[in-house]
Amino acid sequence: MTWYPHTTVAVVVEQQSVTGIEQFADTPIAQRRFLMVEEIVHGQHVFNQPAGHLEPGETLLQGAVREALEETAWLVEPTAFLGLYQYISPENSECYIRSCFVAKALFFDAQRHLDSDIVATHWMTLDEISARSSQLRSPVVLQVLHDYCHGQQFPLSVIKTL
Repeated sequence: MTWYPHTTVAVVVEQQSVTGIEQFADTPIAQRRFLMVEEIVHGQHVFNQPAGHLEPGETLLQGAVREALEETAWLVEPTAFLGLYQYISPENSECYIRSCFVAKALFFDAQRHLDSDIVATHWMTLDEISARSSQLRSPVVLQVLHDYCHGQQFPLSVIKTL
């Protein structure tokens, strides 16, 4: 039997990227808002960044853009690589490898239907997300936000598609 981890992609999108105004860079962390999805997983409402499984034939960047669009109706543009995160679920012992990107929001398609398991999208502060820690899809959700808020970013050129 061959074992494979689940390969997932995700994006962190800050609300200020929608306006494109750089003056928000000085906004305190507590006031900054991030694009989140509320979804139903195993009958439970959970919160997550726009994220999902990589599909056959697509690059990590393509998968991240697709997942954001399918789950939020926002077309996003990845601007940096945030990191690679490994998570082993205590519920099912499945291993997930998440490639997480920083992205800016380009366009919202109000006519687009979201994936069927998505309940709603939200722009939430870090405090609002932290307050829902028991409802987060996994601990990776908060970890990537903390990494982002502490300035962790790598150029997209660290990702090589051959």
